[in-house]
Order: sequence, then structure tokens, then C-alpha cells
Amino acid sequence: MQILGIETSCDETAVGIVGDRHPRIRASLVLSQLAEHERFGGIVPEVAARAHLAHLDRLVSRALAAAGIGWDSLDGIAATGGPGLIGGVMVGMMLAKSVALARGLPFLAVNHLEGHALTARLTDDVPFPFLLLLVSGGHCQLLVVEGVGRYRRLGTTVDDAAGECFDKGAKLLGLGFPGGPAIERAAAEGDAARFPLPRPLKGRPGCDFSFSGLKTALRETVAARGGTAALSSRDVADLAAGLQAAIGESLVERTTHAIRKFRQRHPAGSHLVVAGGVAANRALRAALSGLAARNDLAFVAPPPELCTDNGAMIAWAGLERLKAGLVDGLDFAPRPRWPLDPDAPRATGAGVKA
Repeated sequence: MQILGIETSCDETAVGIVGDRHPRIRASLVLSQLAEHERFGGIVPEVAARAHLAHLDRLVSRALAAAGIGWDSLDGIAATGGPGLIGGVMVGMMLAKSVALARGLPFLAVNHLEGHALTARLTDDVPFPFLLLLVSGGHCQLLVVEGVGRYRRLGTTVDDAAGECFDKGAKLLGLGFPGGPAIERAAAEGDAARFPLPRPLKGRPGCDFSFSGLKTALRETVAARGGTAALSSRDVADLAAGLQAAIGESLVERTTHAIRKFRQRHPAGSHLVVAGGVAANRALRAALSGLAARNDLAFVAPPPELCTDNGAMIAWAGLERLKAGLVDGLDFAPRPRWPLDPDAPRATGAGVKA
């Protein structure tokens, strides 16, 4: 069985082809839009959608060629159906629907977050159930992954995501975009203890996250030193290291709480997984690996190239959904918001302080 997957939810145009035999990934091509968005200091939705439209057809052809197959070798077409920037999601879904209709193939609308969630099964055959820390530019959640399409949310961010905190922090420090890799590079030369940045929600019960107060504390620290232009290279390195440490410690503490809840519900559960763009951060991987070891859990983090948005994860989620009989109609409507756990209560930031 082989599935073609299309990912266009944000600022990367990606196509992947996966199968259910090793090697599973037959092709995975990602076209970055960094050059289009860098001058704006962030992602512009209309620019992203137009870039997807301009490049997607050619990328699909290249993926088929890289896999050495033709359309007749495919068993289904998967595309991100949300959540994400609606214009980009529409571009990918319309192409996938058109191919599915023309070739008589099953169409699979994949939740972008489910693509990240199931990547550990693509790379490491992680069994259900497992505990997942899903951490990216737009999302920060702790979930119990009980099966395909079956997710129980233990915690989420009440304001900003960790990836957004990295991006805004990098902008404050004059490090450019995207912020996560820039902060990690600068932090490698810094002293994380020099500037006392807060650890949001530290010591509080529960598994929710908050990063708005941390962003504010960083902004005030930069302002107190005369603003971004007045920072020395040492200041930048130390602030980057302090920010990375604060984010990492917050993620580890909240995940510690989630492990207890996971064990109560699934005492035989054996894996802690981290996924999403921020999961590529080496310091975070090391901290979570240590946390897993202390709690007798196996730790899995996909390769960095499969942490950021990619088509292979969408193809794999589509394959898992097809095997489970979860095929979608061509009338599926793109969803800018699409929670993995629709029964989870809405997050609120009431009373949250750094």
C-alpha cells in the first residue's frame, strides 16, 4: 500500500509518499518559503497560499519521480485538511481531491496535528497508547494517543505556544526568523543563569502551559538594557540561553505532571514521544530523554527533518486512516481549527501569571 501526502497548512509546501513496507518513506520533498516571508519577520497567509499554488503541482511530479512510481501505484491521496492557514489548506486539498476524483482513489483528509502525532509510528513503530508532547509554532499540547483518531488531551497552552515564544524572542534579540533555530544557535554560547527569566506556572498543578509572561519578561529585560540595538553579542547569547532554558524547564515540568496522569490511566503505557517543530531542539530532546529515563519510559523523537512540517507525516497518517477505514468524502470542508480531542475543555488564561 502506498499513499501520497500533501502538506500546505503553513509556510512550507511539502509532498511525501510512504508505504507500509520498509523503507516506508519513498519520497519526502519540502519546499521552504523562508525567502518569501523573511523580510516580513513572520508568515503572511496570502503570500503562503500563492506560493503553494505556484509550486505544488511540480513538487508532486518530482515526488512521484523520486519514488520511481506512477499514479497507478498509489492506493490513496492524503492532504492536510486543517488546522492551519485556510488559504494554503485549500490549495493542497483541492489538488488532492482532484487527483482522487480523476484516478478513482480514496481521499483522506488528515488533521495536521495527527500527522505530527503519528510520526513516531512511522519512524519507530511506537505502540498505542503513548504520551505525546506536541510542541510547535502554533500548538503546545500534552496528549494521550490511544489510537488512530483517538486522542485525549491532558493539557494545552492557555495563551502562546512555545514555538511562538521562540520566534518572538528571536525577534526581540535581533536574531531573525525562524526563531527556534536562531535561539538554539545563539544559546550554545550563552550563560542561561545570567538573566533570571521566569518559569511560567511552575509549581502549579495540571498540565497546561503559558508562555505569554515569559515573552513579557524577556521584552522588559531587553528594554532595561536599552533595547535590541544596545545589546552586546554576550547579552544576546545569554538571553537566548536563558529563554531556551526557561521554555525547556516549563515543558519538562508540565510533562512530568502528564506522566503521572498517563500512568494512572494506562499503567502499561511505555513511551514518551515529542513531536512538532520545537521537538528538533537538541536541548529539549536531551531534557525529555532524561525525564523519560527517570520514569522508566522509552523516549522517541523523530529525526529533525520529520519534526518540521512535511508531506511524509501526512501520507503516513493517511495510510493509518485508510487501514482503519477512515476515508473522507470529496465534500470535506477545510478546517482552520480542528482539535484532536473535541471533548477537551476550552483553555483559558484567567489568572495565569508568569
